[in-house]
Amino acid sequence: MPLDPLLIELLACPQDKGPLLYFEEEDLLYNPRLKRAYKIVDSIPVMLIDESVEVDEAEDQRLTAKAAAGGAVETGTPPAEQSGA
Repeated sequence: MPLDPLLIELLACPQDKGPLLYFEEEDLLYNPRLKRAYKIVDSIPVMLIDESVEVDEAEDQRLTAKAAAGGAVETGTPPAEQSGA
């Protein structure tokens, strides 16, 4: 089940407070600045820094390319402006 658009608008990285990339198909929120991923379990984002996963260079490139191709939505964006996933 996808995240509520209003929740997507409000979510930010708990570490640097910046926007995240939301990959609906992968149940994943990703911070490309810190190369840190946050899982979504049962439609609930797990936004604990200690529960996040550091992403290696290859995975960072894959996620960044997928986002650039429209496969992700940036959090912090009002629903009317969201595109992608």
